[in-house]
Amino acid sequence: MKKMFLSTIALALAAASFSQVSVYKKRPTLGINFILQDMNTVAAIEKSSIGSVFNNKQWTKLRDMSPGLSIQYFEGITDHLDFMATLGGSFTKYPFYAKSGIQQSNNSRFLLETDANVNVKLLSDKYFMVPYLRFGIGASMYGGTYFAAYAPAGAGLQFNIGEGTFLNAQMTYKAAVSSLAVNYLTYSFGVASPLTSKKPAPVVVTPPPPPPPVVTDRDGDGIPDTQDKCPDVPGTAKYNGCPVPDTDGDGINDENDKCPTVKGTAKYDGCPVPDTDGDGINDEDDKCPTVKGVARYQGCPVPDRDNDGVNDEEDRCPDVPGTKENYGCPVVKEEVTKKVNTSAKNIFFVTNSDKLMPKSFKALDEVAAILAEDKALKLDIEGHTDITGGDKINVPLSEKRAKAVFDYLSKAGVDESRMTSAGFASSRPIADNKTAKGRALNRRVEMKLKYY
Repeated sequence: MKKMFLSTIALALAAASFSQVSVYKKRPTLGINFILQDMNTVAAIEKSSIGSVFNNKQWTKLRDMSPGLSIQYFEGITDHLDFMATLGGSFTKYPFYAKSGIQQSNNSRFLLETDANVNVKLLSDKYFMVPYLRFGIGASMYGGTYFAAYAPAGAGLQFNIGEGTFLNAQMTYKAAVSSLAVNYLTYSFGVASPLTSKKPAPVVVTPPPPPPPVVTDRDGDGIPDTQDKCPDVPGTAKYNGCPVPDTDGDGINDENDKCPTVKGTAKYDGCPVPDTDGDGINDEDDKCPTVKGVARYQGCPVPDRDNDGVNDEEDRCPDVPGTKENYGCPVVKEEVTKKVNTSAKNIFFVTNSDKLMPKSFKALDEVAAILAEDKALKLDIEGHTDITGGDKINVPLSEKRAKAVFDYLSKAGVDESRMTSAGFASSRPIADNKTAKGRALNRRVEMKLKYY
């Protein structure tokens, strides 16, 4: 229904566009029609399809339609547009929608209808047969009790029989607008005659040409040269024939420029784009317009989440307050470092093996407790050997011993993401490998605490 309504409006506008001179505009006209109300065909189409209704011969027969009478008033808007008002009545059985909860009466009741329409004529009243489309809005009263609104849309044929009198045949689809109403069809046939006599065509008198101008206006701005202070430059009367001034030359005249002495943009009424915090980034692009910042952070300051004075770009521990000297990370407390170093000296392995000896467990548990107390701490585990056996044996052995410590601490509850393990074999001695004491010192595990 909406598509039909919009299409009809488009046709009306099209008809109006090519009707420029109303030579055949309809005079005020009154008509009387015989009508037939078809309450069943539309319901049959809605339940199946129009093709099915035709094939199964479900179109309502004349004997099942309800007769009635209507009067219509016509008046031309243009040659191709007429206003039409209709008032009609008939006795019929109105099939309310089931969802309305109103039971259909077996007796016919009086249905009073009135509507206002625009008729879009495909031809003017000059022709004998004039096809047209109609659309509008209407209201009905049934049995003096039920009121409803509907939107009529349909087609008709007008047959001119002389002196403005015409026969009129219409088929109208009445689309329900209110919840009580149903969709149905109305057919009508009648005759209409004008209420007034035809007016004679107006006589168009061509006015004489105006006298030639006697004043000069060199710049063509409509201000005579005798009154124009800028006779060779088009201007305005307000400035005595001179252009509206633009003091700052920004293309926005002083009348509309809120900053007439400073160049600006039209968006800001002639003022420059504002930069409230003075950081060189205008407020349109500044996400922190009241705080000085930098371009890469869209006008906001470089962030420092932990407020330690080291910005996040340079802070290796952006969520833990630290010192600038330690790249924004806290310095590991000396007593904690000593505890871990002492624990590292008490880690022992079975000879030529990566298996931890039980006497190492206490030292490792102390390290796990330190890491559990400070969740920001991280740990590097290094395995070292002496030179006995060569790198072929010592490299994998140092790696496995460091990994054994790693695995023990992991099982003790230390998150693996906080630890690293690596083996360096004999590459980093701390004592002379030529003596038994030196080699014993070189066979070790080192644990280094850090915050990054």
